[in-house]
Amino acid sequence: MVTRRIPLALKGGLGRRTLPTTAVTNPFHTLAPFSNPIVQLSRRPPQVRSFATGIDDAKETKKGAEHEAAADSATSTAQSDTRSHRAVQDEASGSGSSDSSVVSEVKDWEANPNWKIESFKDLPHANFGVNQHMPFNAEFKEVLKQIPWAFRAPIRYAFAYGSGVFPQSKSSGRVPTAEEIRAIHPKAPLAVQRAQDGSPKMIDFIFGVSHTQHWHSLNMKQHRDHYSLLASLGSGAVSYVQDRWGAGVYFNPYVVVNGILIKYGVVQLGTLEKDLTEWDTLYLAGRLQKPVKILRDDPKIRLANQMNLLSALRTALLLLPPTFTEEELYATIAGISYLGDPRMALPTENPKKVKNIVGNNMANFRRLYLPLIETLPNVEFNDPGTGAKDWVWGDASLQLVQDMDPVKRGNMVRRLPKAFRSRLYFQYQKKFAVPQEDFNKMMEESKNEDSVAFKRREGGGFERRIAQDDPAELRKYVRTVIKQTVSWPSTTQSLKGPFTSGFRRTWRYLLEKMDKYRQGKAESTAKAGSEGDAKADESEKK
Repeated sequence: MVTRRIPLALKGGLGRRTLPTTAVTNPFHTLAPFSNPIVQLSRRPPQVRSFATGIDDAKETKKGAEHEAAADSATSTAQSDTRSHRAVQDEASGSGSSDSSVVSEVKDWEANPNWKIESFKDLPHANFGVNQHMPFNAEFKEVLKQIPWAFRAPIRYAFAYGSGVFPQSKSSGRVPTAEEIRAIHPKAPLAVQRAQDGSPKMIDFIFGVSHTQHWHSLNMKQHRDHYSLLASLGSGAVSYVQDRWGAGVYFNPYVVVNGILIKYGVVQLGTLEKDLTEWDTLYLAGRLQKPVKILRDDPKIRLANQMNLLSALRTALLLLPPTFTEEELYATIAGISYLGDPRMALPTENPKKVKNIVGNNMANFRRLYLPLIETLPNVEFNDPGTGAKDWVWGDASLQLVQDMDPVKRGNMVRRLPKAFRSRLYFQYQKKFAVPQEDFNKMMEESKNEDSVAFKRREGGGFERRIAQDDPAELRKYVRTVIKQTVSWPSTTQSLKGPFTSGFRRTWRYLLEKMDKYRQGKAESTAKAGSEGDAKADESEKK
């Protein structure tokens, strides 16, 4: 068995990426967008900027600058490392002695999560969670960072996501006309035009805020045109619809900020944290299980998201066979949040969406999950490709193996997010015919867990029975629970779209989604036709 352990990755460093030998003055002219995001970020001190409206709120401005600087620092750490590539190789080959101490350090933060953290200094270690920060094109990132500064209302956590940020197809080389660009982005900066590579798209953002009603009150005064008629009822009505309907997110799509067409969703930080740690809706947790560009970071959300990513990895392992590829692993993870999503059942989404997301972002998915793969005792790489130089930054899909020992898999079941795990227990209570009294006792013990009891969260007899179930049956039940978790919040979130976005914008959004569905079907049909012709030609030759 060929394995490579990389303890350094547990601290957030994946080894230094080899820089080009010739100086690149403008990376856009020599590199395809995002193909090799090694542009070095400036380490200058963050500038404390005032809000775009000119209203001076020194405290909030400073806070926003601090959270932005934290994201910049983590991104810089993510794309470079103080350790040499040779040192990483030595540790990977097992010659180093730091492996056990690093694994112990990781277990400590998971065993005793500190939910009272107030600053990034309170995180388990300096590089904790930097795997969540994708190395990114510097010019495009600077453009994205300006978007939150266009809002007077305070934003504590922000990220950009979707195909407008991370391309889901290979570069076509096509150059869009000026009219095509203006039809999407009225005054798009050159960095946006280059990054979106011939296919201008709306850029999606999520803003995490402390108090939704206060935030909307401020934002409605500044950006009333972003809202539908619902805003005429006041910020109380807007925040009520946001917090009580759907997944707790309020979207304003098709608005222009700094000449760029964007859609932004607003979520209360407490709602986001709960979804990341408990999976009560998987609406935003699912989005953060895929590569995103974090523009403003928050220490508590970084900790919660690290748990979310680890839970996604464990869930995927329960769905996968003993041997699988990286592409299969990441596709399973990326597909979690789409199970039960009504958009996937209707002709409103590209049927190849998951495949496209993973196939064109392999290095980013590896960046996100490699440090976590290294923390689990029951999965490892088994591929000679791990011996190649800078393999962690490549696009090849490598082979992995997992230990199917029921004790280890039972521990994974026990460590799934609380709300999700409870639903899975209910499914198996019915299958195993567990007496209600015994089941209630077990559930009560689960509810009484406190935040420092993770060391005792080891699978017992019930969890091992689940882990020993027929693999096909286990996959069926896990998928059922995912659908139960996703279906209702996603459906109600979609249904409130006409109220929060307005009927005209909602109709435009549906038409674009249906167009993506048709494009995906056409591509699948064309591919199937070409493969059929190739087989026919081979048969004729024989």
